[in-house]
Amino acid sequence: MRKIIKFAANRVWRTYQGGKQLDIIQGEANPTDSSFPEDWIGSTVEAVNIGREDISEGLAIVNDENGQAVSFRDLIKGDPDFFLGSDSGCSMDDIPLVKYLDSATRLHFQVHPTRSFAQDRLGRPRGKTEAYVILAIRDDVSDPYIYAGFQRPPKREDLKKWIETQDIDSIEQCFDRIPVKPGDVFLLPGGRPHALGEGILMLEIMEPSDLAVRFEFSRCGYVIPEGARFMGRDIETALDVFNFDSVAPDKVDAEFRCPPKILTTDETGSQLEELIGEDKTSCFTVKRASVNRNFKRTQTSFFYGVVVTGSGSITTDGQTMTLNPWDRFFCPAGIEEFEYQSESEMTILECYPGNS
Repeated sequence: MRKIIKFAANRVWRTYQGGKQLDIIQGEANPTDSSFPEDWIGSTVEAVNIGREDISEGLAIVNDENGQAVSFRDLIKGDPDFFLGSDSGCSMDDIPLVKYLDSATRLHFQVHPTRSFAQDRLGRPRGKTEAYVILAIRDDVSDPYIYAGFQRPPKREDLKKWIETQDIDSIEQCFDRIPVKPGDVFLLPGGRPHALGEGILMLEIMEPSDLAVRFEFSRCGYVIPEGARFMGRDIETALDVFNFDSVAPDKVDAEFRCPPKILTTDETGSQLEELIGEDKTSCFTVKRASVNRNFKRTQTSFFYGVVVTGSGSITTDGQTMTLNPWDRFFCPAGIEEFEYQSESEMTILECYPGNS
């Protein structure tokens, strides 16, 4: 199946509530918040949900050239040169995990391991550096925010005590609220503790893993099982994941915000911007294509595309695929030339592997 692949919804159970906006995107008759607040776009990663081990979640399912349902991961394994690039050096471990995430409540405080920690201490190829592209804010949320990094770092022993006693007020005092709005882009390196505020719809791009230290155990009536708190390790190992360095309030933007950088502009006014490049992280790259009528592109790397405004189409090798608002697709490395078309100023986020 040597073509661009469009994905259906792939909702995944999580430990917090949300997803009403995803229901609306899917055209559900009665959109509501639930325990399925995320849509894992073309995922090659299985979700780790303690207590739901008998349920396969996370892997995206597509139809192969014979119309048979297969995992997207298996489809790639069947033709890795076409999908990932014969000369790219990319493996399955280099495919970023891309998600729609819609929060109805503040998420649990958590921290993810760096790649080196995951490799050295957990025997896993990738950690979980992640990025946020803010897409929309709910109408009833007047002060949207995230927490990112310690503005007032605790001592290790104090944090340990607060985690063991679940003194969330003391933990929260270590952070300042960082205001967000649609269009904002943030990079959260592994090791930086964080939490996403309520009422935010975003695209999340991350290393392909589901590793997390969840150091807040209960939110909105749900208690995280013990085995899901510290990645199956003890609290001392969990504390080793944290970056305790201070990110002072006047350093937050420089540390976490990612201003766009214009890469190309053509004669129609179409434009390609880099939102997260290799100067920020080696884990993935994120670009934004703004299409005004026609936008011809040449690209040798695979990427995930997500239509976040407008509509249009993408054409390659004489085949045209319609792109509606919120559509998501995968463009294999073997398709090097393509063209976007739009009469409604379509905007597409493109998520690439990193340079590692």
